[in-house]
Amino acid sequence: MKISLFYEFALPRPWSDDDEHQMFLDGLDEVEAADKAGFSTVWLTEHHFLEEYCHATAPEMFLAAASQRTKDIRLGFGVMHLPPPINHPARIAERVSTLDLISNGRVEFGTGEGSSVAELGGFNIDPADKRTMWEEALEVSIRCMTEAPFTGFKGEHVEMAARNVIPKPLQDPHPPVWVACTRPSSVQMAAQKAIGALSFAYTGPEALKDRVDGYYRDFEEQGTPVTPAINPNILAIGGDLSMMVARNDDEAIKRLGIGGGFFSFGIMHYYLTGMHTPGRTGVWDLYEQAVKDDPTLAYGPGRGAIGGPDTVREFLRGYEASGVDEIILLLNPRSHEGTMESIEIMGKEILPEFIERDEKARAAKAKRLEPVIEKVEGRRQNWDAPLFDETYSFGGLPTGRGGKFTAGEIPEAMAEINEGRVKAAQLEKEQRGAAS
Repeated sequence: MKISLFYEFALPRPWSDDDEHQMFLDGLDEVEAADKAGFSTVWLTEHHFLEEYCHATAPEMFLAAASQRTKDIRLGFGVMHLPPPINHPARIAERVSTLDLISNGRVEFGTGEGSSVAELGGFNIDPADKRTMWEEALEVSIRCMTEAPFTGFKGEHVEMAARNVIPKPLQDPHPPVWVACTRPSSVQMAAQKAIGALSFAYTGPEALKDRVDGYYRDFEEQGTPVTPAINPNILAIGGDLSMMVARNDDEAIKRLGIGGGFFSFGIMHYYLTGMHTPGRTGVWDLYEQAVKDDPTLAYGPGRGAIGGPDTVREFLRGYEASGVDEIILLLNPRSHEGTMESIEIMGKEILPEFIERDEKARAAKAKRLEPVIEKVEGRRQNWDAPLFDETYSFGGLPTGRGGKFTAGEIPEAMAEINEGRVKAAQLEKEQRGAAS
């Protein structure tokens, strides 16, 4: 089982002018330390308008910065929102590919469709359309990464003419694809599409084992690849997977404070029961009051990877026994100093045994899945992509409204430049004549 980290960059109020700045700088220090410690991947979500709960609105920017301070740790979108009003598929392909290039091929491409009123409403997306938006955008973005040129697409929500989308990713044919899975049915969908499942795990390793077994059963029996590269993997993320490691259990709990349950509370607030006034509602204030009423909320549904090395080691072994391929530990609101020490202890005293066992487990899994993958690949159905029209071309002058409008700024600018060149040449000629 791989062990990774997850950032949402929660930032509880009250805020000072430098808080967001320092939060990202601290995060970069932590990711650099996590790379040296041996964590598998740093996953960064993308959310919009979820103040206090998540300030990670441009994950590709942070991951790009992190890529230049790390060597081995993989860089995961956990997840990028695919509905076109949020991210156009061509721009997705460009950003993912660029990050893959500058990181030397370390990108994990996690995808999602969005769920909150804050985000869907903010981008004027009808919730009834988000699944088909995700499906169309996934196809178009991957085709943009792999086709040269992309031959065009006309769907219900995405329409794009043929273009050669550049650059192309370093990983061939594209980075591993994942989808966020909040329910058992979405885990099944991931298996059926032969892509990775970013599965929420709120009920402990025993229930997770059933989900893992179901994923691989559905992958074998129903998996039909929808991307050029398949990704048969399932990982676990959830409110009971917070991380804070210290020399002993009491110190770890003290360092985490009440931050451990904020991830779950934020989901409840923004996705289920909360009422929110932008720029006014104090989410952390509401959480603090909830913890006063029920102190058990401070640690989320379960204690998580919280405690001394022995406690955390046993906690992780329980999830390892579920057969899950990767576990993502949440970094909830906490001190930077405590997080840095947690990462150091994990690297020195906990991760090595899991890394050693994971190498053996991956080799055994690859051998076990060989005949399964052959069966799955036999069900592959290629995209119904149009052939490229070799006679197609486009000009440089934008027109619109049935030819009644022409964007004239470039011709006007070129005319001004040419006029300036003519005047300069005439002046130079006159000066040479005067000198002679």
